[in-house]
Amino acid sequence: MSLESAHPEPDPESSPLNTDRSLNADRSLNAGRTPNADRSPNSGQTPDAGQRRRLLDDPRAIRALAHPIRLQLQSIIGRAGRITAADAARELGISHGLASHHLRQLGKYGFVRQVEGVDNRERPWQLQHTSLSADGIEDQPGGAEALAVLEQLVAERAVAELNGWQQRRASWPPTWRRHSGVTTNSIYLTEAELAELTETFDALLARYLEQRPIDDLASRPPGSRAVNLTLIVTPQDPTAAES
Repeated sequence: MSLESAHPEPDPESSPLNTDRSLNADRSLNAGRTPNADRSPNSGQTPDAGQRRRLLDDPRAIRALAHPIRLQLQSIIGRAGRITAADAARELGISHGLASHHLRQLGKYGFVRQVEGVDNRERPWQLQHTSLSADGIEDQPGGAEALAVLEQLVAERAVAELNGWQQRRASWPPTWRRHSGVTTNSIYLTEAELAELTETFDALLARYLEQRPIDDLASRPPGSRAVNLTLIVTPQDPTAAES
């Protein structure tokens, strides 16, 4: 991918973020509107019902999610479909007790729930929702601060994902390598143009996201791999020369 400093170009790989404050429960924050988002933290639907949306309207819930281990657990559960605390602990290299604690906290705030297992052993955890939106949260007391903490963690995780990819990329086929990595651009846009650009990005992703909720294993086409996409949009203050 290219690094440009004046001309627009498409974007690629990691985990996303935008003015519509929408995030996929695989922890790729994406620039997406979530119409009819469900405000209830306990109204999960079956995994085959398309995106299961939730509007995060409580800063406490956002702060509960804003923890590195909890973001990792959300991602692991989404990719596995469902997973026990013991399996999650092994995946993350942490103790069973620590994994259980963070899963219970996610459950307390309605991000995950326990479901029946295949036997009488430990019950696995499943995502409650596959698309989370914090649209409007900045208008609430403490909302902007809570969202800033979550965005910072997601951005840091995206950088960590990029570092991991750079270690692995040499072993991947050329097409995967060609369409991954980092693209950065600086471009002068009006408010309306920025809205149009991010909405276009959202619409392009929505076609795949709606058809393939992160925890719906049957919806994944043969040969597909998990791909993390991060969109970070940062309007700039005028420089001294522009003022």
